[in-house]
Amino acid sequence: MPDERPHPYDALLLLSFGGPEGPKDVVPFLENVTRGRGIPRERLEEVGQHYFLFDGVSPINAQNRELLAALRDDFADHGVDLPVYWGNRNWGPYLTDTLREMVQDGRRRILTLVTSAYASYSGCRQYRENLADALATVEAEGLPLPRVDKLRHYFNHPGFVEPMTEGVLTALAQLPEAVRDGARLAFTTHSIPTASADTSGPAEGHGDGGAYVAEHLDVARLIADAVRESTGTDRPWELVYQSRSGAPHIPWLEPDICDHLEAVHADGAPAVVMVPIGFVSDHMEVLYDLDTEALAKARELGLPVVRSATVGTDPRFVAGLRELVLERAATERGEVPQRCALGALGPSHDVCPAGCCPARAPRPAAAGTGSPYR
Repeated sequence: MPDERPHPYDALLLLSFGGPEGPKDVVPFLENVTRGRGIPRERLEEVGQHYFLFDGVSPINAQNRELLAALRDDFADHGVDLPVYWGNRNWGPYLTDTLREMVQDGRRRILTLVTSAYASYSGCRQYRENLADALATVEAEGLPLPRVDKLRHYFNHPGFVEPMTEGVLTALAQLPEAVRDGARLAFTTHSIPTASADTSGPAEGHGDGGAYVAEHLDVARLIADAVRESTGTDRPWELVYQSRSGAPHIPWLEPDICDHLEAVHADGAPAVVMVPIGFVSDHMEVLYDLDTEALAKARELGLPVVRSATVGTDPRFVAGLRELVLERAATERGEVPQRCALGALGPSHDVCPAGCCPARAPRPAAAGTGSPYR
C-alpha cells in the first residue's frame, strides 16, 4: 500500500503568476509584472488591450481556484493530511500575504508547487526569488522563519504527458476527415530570450537552448510518438513559440506560431493541431495568442487548425501532483521512492543547484543550493 504521509511537510503552497480580475485591475497588474523596467503607462494600456477583450479578466485566477479545490479534494480522498494554500507573484492573493498567513497558522515546513512545468528563469528561478523576498519580509516582521522547498519540474511526469496526449487525439478527431491524416502538430510554448533559454537549467547543460528547449522537445517527442502509436499515422511536428514581448532587437526563441502556420500552409500542410505544452491551463496566452490571434491567422490562410486542451484539473494531472508531493516527502525522510518520469531526460533535481537558470543581476533565491532560505 502506498505511503500517503506528507511528513515532514506541514503545508503545500500553490504559487502562480496571477492576473487581473476586472478592467480596473489591468494596468496595475501590468505595472506589477513590469516593475523596474521603466515602461510608460501608455504602453501598458496598449499591451493590456487583449485583456479588455475578455472584460479585463485573466482566466488564471479562476483556474488556480479550481486547481486548489481539486488538490484539496484529491488529498482528502487519499488520506493525505496536508493543507493547501495559494499565493501569486503579480496579483492577489499575493505571495507575501499568503506566506505570512501560513507562518501565523503554524506552518514551518512548506513545499511549493509552481504552475510552470519547465526550467527557466521566469518559470523557476524568479519564483524562487519571489519566495526569498517573501521570507525576508516575514523575517523582518519578527515571525518564525519556515523552511521552504520546491517540487521538481513535472514536464515529463505521466500525469502531465498523458492528458496532453489525449487532448491531441481529441483535437485530431475535430478536424474534417479529409485532412485529419495529413495534419501536422505544432507544439507551442512561451517564447523567451535566447540568452535566457541558453542558461536555463543546471550550469553543465547551458547552451543551445539549455534545459528549456530540451525539456519541451522531450515532451513533444513523447506526445508525437504516443499519437503515432494510437492513430497509426506518423505526423510531422515542430516546437514553435508564442507570446513574445520585449525589445525587438533582442533575439527570442523562434519560429512564432503565426509565422509557422504561414510556412506550413505554403508547404502544403492540409491542417494543423496546436498543442500548448508550455501551459498547465488556459492562460491568457492560450486564449488570446492561440485561440484569438493564431486562429485568426489560420482563417486568413484558409488552413484548418484546432487547439488541443491543456491539463487544467484533469484527475491524472492532480493525482500526479499528489504523487510528486509524496515522493518529495519520502525523499526528505531519507527514503528512496520511485521517481516517475517519461522520456529521455529522466526526473529532474529536487534542489536547484548553484548556477541554475541565473538572473542577469544576482538575487537571493529560496529552495536552492547555497540559498540563505534553503
